[in-house]
Amino acid sequence: MLDNIQSNEILDRLPAHLQQYIKPQNYEDYTPINQAVWRYVMRKNVDYLSKVAHRSYLDGLKKTGISIDSIPNMYGMNRILEEIGWAAVAVDGFIPPAAFMEFQAYNVLVIASDIRQLEHLEYTPAPDIIHEGAGHAPIIANPEYAEYLRRFGEIGCKAISSSHDFEVYEAIRELSILKEAENTSEEEIIAVEKRVEDLQNKKVNPSEMSQIRNLHWWTVEYGLIGTPEDPKIYGAGLLSSIGESKSCMTSKVKKIPYTIDAAKQEFDITKPQPQLYVTPDFAHLSLVLEEFANKMALRRGGLEGIKKLIDSKNLGTIEFTTGIQVSGNFSRVLEHEDRPIYIQTTGKTALSYREKELVGHGTSSHPEGFGSPIGKLKGINLAIEDMSPRDLRAYAIYEGERVSLEFEGGIKVEGSIITGTRNLQGKIIIISFEDCTVTHGDEILFQPDWGRYDMAVGKEVISAFAGPADHYSFDLITHKPTSTTIKSPRTPEREELESLYKSVSNIRHGENTKFSLNSAFDILKKHHKNDWLLAIEIYELAVDDDQSLADEVKAYLLELKKRRPEIAHLIEDGMAMTETKLVSP
Repeated sequence: MLDNIQSNEILDRLPAHLQQYIKPQNYEDYTPINQAVWRYVMRKNVDYLSKVAHRSYLDGLKKTGISIDSIPNMYGMNRILEEIGWAAVAVDGFIPPAAFMEFQAYNVLVIASDIRQLEHLEYTPAPDIIHEGAGHAPIIANPEYAEYLRRFGEIGCKAISSSHDFEVYEAIRELSILKEAENTSEEEIIAVEKRVEDLQNKKVNPSEMSQIRNLHWWTVEYGLIGTPEDPKIYGAGLLSSIGESKSCMTSKVKKIPYTIDAAKQEFDITKPQPQLYVTPDFAHLSLVLEEFANKMALRRGGLEGIKKLIDSKNLGTIEFTTGIQVSGNFSRVLEHEDRPIYIQTTGKTALSYREKELVGHGTSSHPEGFGSPIGKLKGINLAIEDMSPRDLRAYAIYEGERVSLEFEGGIKVEGSIITGTRNLQGKIIIISFEDCTVTHGDEILFQPDWGRYDMAVGKEVISAFAGPADHYSFDLITHKPTSTTIKSPRTPEREELESLYKSVSNIRHGENTKFSLNSAFDILKKHHKNDWLLAIEIYELAVDDDQSLADEVKAYLLELKKRRPEIAHLIEDGMAMTETKLVSP
């Protein structure tokens, strides 16, 4: 997966199921207009954010090697990011939330390599390199925040999703792509907006993933730090939006002290946020994260955790008190007095210990599912896992013995013991039977002609989480996006405009002496009357070298403001940046 990508030690550690989302950045695909969009946003952001962003932002720009004048080559960034223990990879737009968070757990920054269109310069709901590279990357240079991000990824990727989460994710992904694309019909957008709205308004119990995704949004993406009366920006969504970075500082946006209650606050990715949360410091973020983690099935297990996995209809794992882990698609749990007494998976299942698959217990050994009782034997106060060799002999739980084990709750296991598997502490974690029957009342759960019966041993389920215990147990290379990022159409008019942007860029860098600013401006006026950013670029250069041309371009821009009032503020900002002679740090 990494053959065509400049790698480093951090990227080399990534498992294959994460590598499937990585793609080459293809830097040569960025057009001169793309570069101009990056330059405008970064010049504007650095000027404004130096006043309202957390102090780590400007420091981070320098540490991560992000240039104001050109889109960063992220694999060049890796040489610098490696010094602070991180790396960057390019992906194509949205990836599943669990994968996004797991990348963070490996100290890898996921960057959508596309860049927003000029028409959506202020904000785009689609992930892009301005948001990811200019928003996320600088802040991770702060060690305390970087550790929060890593820990968030570690916990977040274990959060259990629901089937509803997946539908919402796909719908929002499609909507953001359509809104960013050129020439998308209003009918298409309205149809998908309606689908997103219907899904978001559907009454469902919020999953762990949906709640921790909310925490991620209100901190990593849209977080403020300080006090509600005097906040600073650190969230990447705000740092990369020249629109919302301003509006969020006004009284129109409600400021709320950050607590675990933010997990219940939903958001709309396609609209400005009406409220934001303010953390007093980065350490507080980690305290809230741990508070939430303590409520997750990851740390609680039990009947509720198993039911969450069943509802998710996705691959998940439960862990018993002995440390044995069962990974598969959980389809059923039998309960007694609000406790689980038997679990069942469907399809390929693997058994692991400490995240490593147990020999002889991979999916080839359990291709059609796995079932096992949970709990203590009826009438015996001592759990099997706590029995000494003498106790095991006394209860005939020994190799070569035929036994009948009745568990609390009514599960019966009758068969001949073949062998047992122990953990590092010497406790039995698996008992294997032949000629075995497992029943619950009149229901047969396993019968002899199905083959060997492997019984997991454990008095309780102490953890339940999304994904497999050992990623190598399953084929997880399944990523097939339902939508792909839409590129700008290539037309003769567009190609001529790109050529003009390139010529002006060459003049700025002293690489073109044949083509003049006057010539570029003449063609712009005649053939591209709606384009405003190139006029800003020409104005910036003319102010230094040709006052007559500068005056002419300024007059053109003032007229364009009247003709296109919807972008008048962008033109004003561009002229102001030139006239105040902004000096890049």
